[in-house]
Amino acid sequence: MRRIFLSFQTENKKQVDGIRLLKWNKGFPLEFYDESVRIAYKSANTSYIKSQIRPKIQRCSATVCFLGETTWQSEWVNWEIETSLASGNELLLMGLPNGPSRLNVPSAAKDCGWSLWSLDVLTRFSEK
Repeated sequence: MRRIFLSFQTENKKQVDGIRLLKWNKGFPLEFYDESVRIAYKSANTSYIKSQIRPKIQRCSATVCFLGETTWQSEWVNWEIETSLASGNELLLMGLPNGPSRLNVPSAAKDCGWSLWSLDVLTRFSEK
């Protein structure tokens, strides 16, 4: 089972929580260890928040960044991608289920391709 950090914009948390639940459904072949943040840190101290998230990213071998319409504008998602790539994590950029068919990519991942939502692609990525 692959250890994966999930990066997403806070506004998309409900959709990402739904994806997280798929791994518990016996009808789906998705299996991964989710190392990402589940509850937002109650702090305005950017350095503190980064110090809490960075080890989570570094414990992973891969990062999945779920893309919504405005994810590309998120400074936090951009930082998580930069940190993931600097840690040597493999990166998958994927649109959210029922999301738009055209998406902008965060600047830290401008050289990476992206995929529309696909359970098959996510499953293959999690199995590597």
